[in-house]
Amino acid sequence: MDKTELQNLLQEVAAGTVPVQQAALRLRMEPFGELGFAKPDYQRGLRQGIPEVIYGAGKTPQQIISIASALREHGQRTVLVTRTSPESAEIICRSLDAVYYTDARIVAVGQIPPVSAPGTVLVATGGTSDLPVAEEAAVTAELFGNRVQRLYDVGVAGIHRLLSHTQDIMQASVIIAVAGMEGALASVIGGLADCPVIAVPTSVGYGASFGGVSALLSMLNSCASGVSVVNIDNGFGAGYQASLINHMNLEKNT
Repeated sequence: MDKTELQNLLQEVAAGTVPVQQAALRLRMEPFGELGFAKPDYQRGLRQGIPEVIYGAGKTPQQIISIASALREHGQRTVLVTRTSPESAEIICRSLDAVYYTDARIVAVGQIPPVSAPGTVLVATGGTSDLPVAEEAAVTAELFGNRVQRLYDVGVAGIHRLLSHTQDIMQASVIIAVAGMEGALASVIGGLADCPVIAVPTSVGYGASFGGVSALLSMLNSCASGVSVVNIDNGFGAGYQASLINHMNLEKNT
C-alpha cells in the first residue's frame, strides 16, 4: 500500500464508509517488501505489536543497512539489529542514525522509544559470565519500551546475594533469569516471585554442562510454577517475551 492508497483508506474511515476494524485488517495484510536478498515485513508491528527485528549474524553490513533503511522508509521508528559484531556495527553507525550497545551486541537504528508500560522487567544473572546474554535481554526489553532493572551476579553459590533483593523480585512485573552451569537460579527466583519468570540457559560452564544443555534441562524440569524457558543464550527471545507480558495489562486497559 502506497501513501495515496493509505490516505484514501484513512479518508474512507473518516467518512464512515469503511469500518475501523476492516481498515485495520487491510493494513495488517499489507505485503512485504522485496530487496532481492531479503523480504522486509513492513506490517509486523500492526500484526504482532512489535515490528520486525534484524538478525545481524551472517549478514553483511551493507545488507543490514539496506534492510534497516527500507524499514525506516516505511515508517518503522526503531529498528533493532541483534548479534552484531563491533566491526559491522561501526559501518552501520557511520551510515545510519544508530547506537551500538556493545555488551548486548545490538544496534538500534532510529528513535530510542520512551517507557510505554507501567511495570518493571527484572533481569537477573547467576554470574558475570552470563552478562552478554543478560544484556541482550535487558537492552531488547528497553528498546521495546520497558523499564528494566538489572540484578547481576546473584547466583545460588552465594544465595544471600539474591535474597538481599527479595523486595525487588516481589515487585517486578516480569523476571528474566539468566544462568549457566546447573541453571538453578530460575527455580529459586520462581519460588519467590508472583510474576512470570522467563529462564534463559547460557552456554557458560565446564565440560559436563554440554554448552548449556545441562542448564536448559534443569530449567525445563523446574519444580517452581510459572517458569518458562527459551533456548540456550537466547537473550533476545526472553526480552521480547517479557515485553509482550509487561504490555498486556496496558493494552487491556486502553
